Amino acid sequence: MPTNAPLNRKLRMGLIGGGQGSFIGRVHATAAVLDNRAALVAGALSSDAARAKASAADYDIAEERAYTSFKEMAAAEKKRPDPVDFVSVATPNHTHFEIAKTFAEAGFNVICDKPLTFDLAQAEELLKVVEKSGVVFAVTHNYTGYPLVRQAREMVLNGELGEINAVRSNYIQGWLRTRLESDNQKQAAWRTDPSKSGIAGCFGDIGTHAYNLGRYITGLQPKQISCLLKVFVEGRALDDYGVAAVRFENGALGTVTASQISHGRENDLFIEVDGTKAALEWHQEEPNKLIVRKNGEPHKIYTRNGGPYLGAAAGAASRLPSGHPEAFFEAFANVYTTAYDAMVKRAAGQSFETTNTVYPNVYDGVEGMLFITKCVESSKADGGWVPFRHPKSRA
Repeated sequence: MPTNAPLNRKLRMGLIGGGQGSFIGRVHATAAVLDNRAALVAGALSSDAARAKASAADYDIAEERAYTSFKEMAAAEKKRPDPVDFVSVATPNHTHFEIAKTFAEAGFNVICDKPLTFDLAQAEELLKVVEKSGVVFAVTHNYTGYPLVRQAREMVLNGELGEINAVRSNYIQGWLRTRLESDNQKQAAWRTDPSKSGIAGCFGDIGTHAYNLGRYITGLQPKQISCLLKVFVEGRALDDYGVAAVRFENGALGTVTASQISHGRENDLFIEVDGTKAALEWHQEEPNKLIVRKNGEPHKIYTRNGGPYLGAAAGAASRLPSGHPEAFFEAFANVYTTAYDAMVKRAAGQSFETTNTVYPNVYDGVEGMLFITKCVESSKADGGWVPFRHPKSRA
């Protein structure tokens, strides 16, 4: 599909999943078109054929491009004179591999929800497919898209915090304090089912986000990991709480804590980074503030789009003037729009970065699956230290 001509049109998007009643599918569809760089034109919106067809009108997808399966969609779109440029995979974990592999092998760019696949073996195989096909592949670790997360990353990489000594990343929720899955609550049911979620529950669902955020901001390479996972709600099959310690190659220490059973906590992802020159702190529930501290100085509060003290990365990720809150949808859209830059280059036959990208990529997705695998391995060994480093991870 790549050509040498410039792309003077919107990118054409296909959506897998997102049928009636879906949360994350609607988020993908909204974020993808926020900057008017793409249009949703096709979809296989549900594994149920009738529901897939019925859901198409909710997205203004024409009937002839409302497919009843992703395989039908891949085959049909490949034959069209105006095929989709990319597909977004917004389905449960256990379906990601086959969907993403099918479209990548067919030459379509892919934006996939996290965790990347059901298990590490699938992730490694998918990585080979992506490298062979040369497609753009993004993973929606959407919290990397917040302007002040990118500001924090830029400050760390520019040396403003000095050498990084410690990283504390936490993702605390309370919605699974009771066994919602026993009432067949849709979101709880698949996330707590090993046949759909994989070998981890809470740590696979949100622990991966917390770990990824620390890696993204600091760039530190992990060396070893020790983890304890626990099921606190009786009868549940997968962990609903966990804590991990990470030894990084530069000697720094990191911790990752994830909970889905903490009363009153909603979506509290937060991170603290300690360096030899300064420390910083960011909270997802108050995303437009970044706190920076130095001993002997007043604490500083950086605000999104707040002035010339912000770096280029934060500015490029902001859309509104200071004081007008930007949050979840906009952060999601920032992952999309940076992936679009690579898609446009690919369409024009130009080279593009694949490993150290602004957006989370397939290598980050594989590292996320390695994180899950090693955490479970360590927890089964009562928190024993295990090696933890993927040979192809981002720098």
